[in-house]
This record gives sequence, structure tokens and C-alpha cells, in this order.
Amino acid sequence: MQSQSSKSGVIYAALAYVMWGILPLFWNLLEEIDAGHLLAHRIVWSFVTMIFIVLVLGKIRPFIHQLKDLFLNKRAFWGLFAASLTVSVNWLVFIWAVNAGHVLQSSLGYYINPLISILLAMIFLKEKSTRLQIISFLLAAFGVIYLTVSYGVFPWVSLLLAISFAVYGLLKKVVTIPPMFGLTIETMFVTPFAVLYLLFVPAAEGTSISTGTAVVLFLSGAATAAPLLLFAHGARRLTLTQIGLLQYIAPTLMLLLGVTLFGEAFTHAHLIAFSCIWGALVLYTISGIRLKRLTARQLNAESAK
Repeated sequence: MQSQSSKSGVIYAALAYVMWGILPLFWNLLEEIDAGHLLAHRIVWSFVTMIFIVLVLGKIRPFIHQLKDLFLNKRAFWGLFAASLTVSVNWLVFIWAVNAGHVLQSSLGYYINPLISILLAMIFLKEKSTRLQIISFLLAAFGVIYLTVSYGVFPWVSLLLAISFAVYGLLKKVVTIPPMFGLTIETMFVTPFAVLYLLFVPAAEGTSISTGTAVVLFLSGAATAAPLLLFAHGARRLTLTQIGLLQYIAPTLMLLLGVTLFGEAFTHAHLIAFSCIWGALVLYTISGIRLKRLTARQLNAESAK
């Protein structure tokens, strides 16, 4: 039964990461719309989609109870509100990067993300780090510095994506709310701002929304919700090590899309920088596997006493 659960977890999580990996193709369909308006549409239609899912699944009463509990807990309320702002920043940067021709930088950002998460956990959650984790972080930092020196341009897109998503993950770890309700509330928090933006900020001159474009904008809600819900179902059935291995599917697909379909140049500097990141991720994964085995041995030793 456990093996079957693990297999289904792999399928759910892998599908989520594949969807995240090919998301640049989706946003590229809407390249004529500026990033601010795209973000606003994504927020609004994500909220509509999540409310629809809550209603269809008959979860409206538990959702209302969860909402009431949240408003009574100031720490949880402000934590989730901060999470909604942080993920909105992440979405905005990602949408802008894809349509501005920076898919490779987006890929690099999501490769760096787990290493930034380790650093935040060390700082804010006081989690202990292993020697391999420290080496992996330093190796990744060298890759980013090398790319910066080679091009003379700071890779702010990569770092902003990595940091914003790592902070979002940290906030979600502190505020424990079921994923479906969490995403619904997060989008609910920022939907009023998104609606005001759409109403009062004019679109770029010459921008017109055809019927096809309107349909794609509407589907942006499903494109946002589907991978998050798939990942939530998968994560419950998998170990952190398994999730750690699967999470590289998304940035790898982005890298391939950037080079093959979007025609971005993969230079010698990119090769060295990405090699440093890939090496850092290998060390990070090895560290996770070792830590898991050590924990298992300690638990077995304690149960044998």
C-alpha cells in the first residue's frame, strides 16, 4: 500500500513540475499584454478558479471556518498575507522574464531556489546545515558571481525568483493551512488590488484583447491552480528527498525551452555557471539522502532500546 501511495505521489508531483516547466509556453501566448496586467488577470482568475473548486468539492463550510480561524490568529493572518504578496512578486517577475526573453535566467532562478531555502531555514528556523550543504551553497554562489562578472550584469531575475519563492515556502511552513484553502485565501487577499489595477491602470497603447486571448487569460487561473494542487497531493505521499529530486524537472524544461524554442544563447559563461549550480544540487541531494539514512538509523536505534 505504501509503495502504491509513493508511486501515485511521484506521478502527481512530476506532473506538477512538468506543468511548471512548460509554463513559459503559456505566458508567451500572451506576450502582447504587459506583465502588470497579466499578473492582475492571473490573480483574479486564480481566485475565481479556486472558489469554483471549493464549491464543487463541497468545501465551502470548512473554508469559511478556516477563514474565521485565520482572522482570529494575527500571526497566521499576517503570515499568509505576506505569502500572498511574496508569491505575487514571484509571478510578476516570472511573467516579465518569459516575455522579455529571459527564460534561461528563470531556469537558473529555480535551480538556485532550494539552496536559498536551505539558507533561510538556517537563519530563521535555526535548522542545522551539513558540510555538504554549506559547500553546495558556496558552489552555487560562485556560479552566480561568475555569470555576473562574465556579463557585467547582475542576474537579478534569477535571484529575485529564487529568493521570493524561498521566502514564500518559508512563510507557508510557518503558517500551516490546507493547500486548497491556502491558495484560495492568498489570491483572495490580492484580488482587490488586481481588480483596481485592471480598472484604473490603462493597458499599453495598441493592446487589444481578442476572444482567443480572453480565453487564455481565463485559463491562467487553471494554469496556476492545477500544478499547485497536484503538488500538494504528491508532497503528502513523498519524502523530502524524493521531492528534492523531482523539483529539478521544472527548471530543466525551462532551460531546454529557452535554448530550443525561444532561441536564447547558451554561452560558455552559462555553461560554467549552470555546471556550478548542477554540481551544488548534486551535493545538496547527496546530503539529503545521507541525512535521511542517519535519521532512520537513529530512530531504529531508539526503538530497539
